[in-house]
Amino acid sequence: MRSRGLAKFLSVIVLAAIIAYIAFFGINAGNYSIKPVQESIRLGLDLQGGVYVLEQAEGKVTQDAMTRAISIIRSRVDSLGVSQPLIVQQGSNRIRIEIPGVNDPDQVISFLGQTAQLKFVGPDGKVILTGADVKNSKAVYQTDQTGVQQPVVTLELNSKGAKAFADATGKFVGKQIAIVLDNKTISAPVVQEQITGGEAVINGMKDFTEAKNLANLIRGGALPVTLKQVEYSSVGATLGPSALKASEEAGLYGLVIVLLFMIAFYRLPGLIADIALGIYILINFIVYALLHVTLDLPGIAGMLLSIGMAVDANIIIFERMKEEMRAGKSIRASLDAGFKKAFVAVFDSNITTLIAAFVLFFMGAGTVKGFALTLIIGVISSMFTAITVSRFLLKSVVDTEFTKNIRVYGA
Repeated sequence: MRSRGLAKFLSVIVLAAIIAYIAFFGINAGNYSIKPVQESIRLGLDLQGGVYVLEQAEGKVTQDAMTRAISIIRSRVDSLGVSQPLIVQQGSNRIRIEIPGVNDPDQVISFLGQTAQLKFVGPDGKVILTGADVKNSKAVYQTDQTGVQQPVVTLELNSKGAKAFADATGKFVGKQIAIVLDNKTISAPVVQEQITGGEAVINGMKDFTEAKNLANLIRGGALPVTLKQVEYSSVGATLGPSALKASEEAGLYGLVIVLLFMIAFYRLPGLIADIALGIYILINFIVYALLHVTLDLPGIAGMLLSIGMAVDANIIIFERMKEEMRAGKSIRASLDAGFKKAFVAVFDSNITTLIAAFVLFFMGAGTVKGFALTLIIGVISSMFTAITVSRFLLKSVVDTEFTKNIRVYGA
């Protein structure tokens, strides 16, 4: 029993150490590699800078049109791989956009503000089809007649668009069909033969990035309103490295105080809780990396708050254990009873926090979402480590029969 308990305890410690090393230092083995988690976690606008723009809809607009415009802009931002942008309506006809960590602000703003009204126009000046007839669009490389690969945008048409395009290409063989985006002709190929497959190609792209952006615009759909840029700036980090360093130091000092507190008041269970807390922090950073979380100052606050809540769960459990040991139960029986009786209190307190965090996440915006997201991740992982990891480690130590002195267990 002793050796088995010790083996269980050490196996968890070794496994956690290996995962921590891979997570924070990465691994590179030939074709297989894992990036360090810090490379997948982005900093927010307040720490890293980014793009701020205020767009205004021209003419008379309805609330429905503004709602659809925000949805389309959000879809375009998502196609850039940016997480946690701020896209909100301001007043009746303005949209505020904040995007952290972009490399080419001018290109991003131009991309977001395009109306993206796509039309195929015949030589007679009549519109053959529009972007509404496009079911899907992709940027790909295609080999031209000279054998050179060129970036193009492929269009997959719906049934209505396919029929209209087949009729038009059959009618205008040997003539040009202009492809027009926002009243600007981007391509005017000559029809060689009737095209009946429901597919079309837009060529003339200068590079693959332009083709990819155009495909994203077409997939997202045309904006229902014309947007005029009212304010625009490439934002530098307002707080920057100094604020990040201060946050890291505050978090480190707070963590050290919590670790010492747990050992001083709960002794061996406190030490186990500290180990579980280290595993909890590791889990958090791995999840942040997997979700490509953008960390701003409110997000860091949510993370630090969840660390305190993770310790709260252990305190409730250990206080229950102390009550059971003082009542005369054995250490093993007190351990089981403590976790069983504390579970409801721990579960209920975390559920109420999760409800509040989810409300903030789905109804809030920007930095509020960042705070809510890190809090949600923290609460869920703290429940796991408090109920599962702490219990497993503590039970393994008890199985080693290290001591039967209940004072070592804080009683």
